[in-house]
Amino acid sequence: MSSPSKRRDMDVMKLMMTDYKVETINDGMQEFFVEFHGPQDSPYQGSVWKIRVELPDAYPYKSPSIGFVNKIYHPNVDEMSGAVCLDVINQTWSPMFDLVNVFEVFLPQLLIYPNAADPLNSEAAALMMHDRAAYEQKVKEYCEKYAKPEDIGASKEEDSSDEELSEDDDYASSDDDIAGKPDP
Repeated sequence: MSSPSKRRDMDVMKLMMTDYKVETINDGMQEFFVEFHGPQDSPYQGSVWKIRVELPDAYPYKSPSIGFVNKIYHPNVDEMSGAVCLDVINQTWSPMFDLVNVFEVFLPQLLIYPNAADPLNSEAAALMMHDRAAYEQKVKEYCEKYAKPEDIGASKEEDSSDEELSEDDDYASSDDDIAGKPDP
């Protein structure tokens, strides 16, 4: 890579080409939102969050800033700001990692294996260590309350309704109308 900005643009484009829904902020490649679904076989399964990603000018040499926009109950996520305390992202980031790694590996691992020893949400950490069942119940309550598709501005079904497009049969056209009349 010849420059951090080319690598940044390439990584954002690579993320956009995956199944993740990416919404840029101010049409730039440095700040954007990503729709992130809770990992299978976890109390977060079936939930969806809007994740704010900010890439520093020195990306990929400096780690991205990652935060949950809608609330999540987790020992390593600040409940008020949504900031993520994730060792791999914050301290051990390497230019070998890319944005797809963040959403396919790092965040799912964080949700599946919370680290109560290094909490940003000490209440969640204490509950997880002392009463795992109550902790998982509270996670599920937060998911129900804050992490549904409508909580991130997405509709439940992302259908483009053909009914809306073809309501008025008065404006139906045939191929002849589209092609026009032949020249004499």
